[in-house]
Amino acid sequence: MPQAEVLPVETPEKIDLAEDFQASGVADILRELDEELIGLAPVKQRIRETAALLLVDRARKKLGLAHETPTLHMSFTGNPGVGKTTVALKMAGLLHRLGYVRKGHLVSVTRDDLVGQYIGHTAPKTREVLKKAMGGVLFIDEAYYLYKPDNERDYGQEAIEILLQVMENHRDDLVVILAGYADRMDNFFKSNPGFRSRIAHHIEFPDYSDEELLRISQAMLAANEYRFDPAGVEAMRAYIAARRGQPHFANARSIRNALDRARLRQANRLFESGAPVDAATLSTLTAADINASRVFAGGLAHERSAAQ
Repeated sequence: MPQAEVLPVETPEKIDLAEDFQASGVADILRELDEELIGLAPVKQRIRETAALLLVDRARKKLGLAHETPTLHMSFTGNPGVGKTTVALKMAGLLHRLGYVRKGHLVSVTRDDLVGQYIGHTAPKTREVLKKAMGGVLFIDEAYYLYKPDNERDYGQEAIEILLQVMENHRDDLVVILAGYADRMDNFFKSNPGFRSRIAHHIEFPDYSDEELLRISQAMLAANEYRFDPAGVEAMRAYIAARRGQPHFANARSIRNALDRARLRQANRLFESGAPVDAATLSTLTAADINASRVFAGGLAHERSAAQ
């Protein structure tokens, strides 16, 4: 039987990057970032730049130019509650749309998911996590806890060695994102230069401004069909200013906790009033619901436990 003729793939003369950008679906992901995350302008800019790099790399491949899959492992540094996990999830989708990972899923872990408690326990735990993450993105939060040089019986170094090997040998099928506080991550990289050499993208997440946190609080309420009344808005503005200066402040995470407690106070206020309520009343947080916070009274014990 004669073999079917294999026609050569024609190499295009030009690539329309703008058209490729729209067709890839990356524009949708960047739009979602803008819509879902308030602020973080420098982070969003770095994500756009990374998308541009990958689009150009893909165009070079289509035009038959020399190309090498760029190193895509990343480091996200910043305080808690600034959106690192959310951005990692969007990054996984972006890499999948551009064909750099097969599945585009995110596996989020901490030290406890990777490091065992006895000899022979760490390697299978770490390899099982890596197996689940293959074809997507592995997000390791507070990655510096993997390294405990002062504890001779700690098995974190074994997990580190396995991670480094997989990051190098499977970088075309797995992207690893390490996350944590900036100063601790810097010390971690100094102690583990193998990680620094494998990570090309270091993205710093700034804290939210007071105004951004107020907008975040309003967006969180709106997502659950709540709102502030005018006095409630000003009370929340004052709460944010006071809470930022207190221990264990965690940006948007602290705001979410504060709103949960405000809703609790609102519910008790409405029950104690004994008056009939309508939809608007059930959906409105007032200044009284915010001002009852211990943040204003100076008592921090309750706020500390709830904000962590």
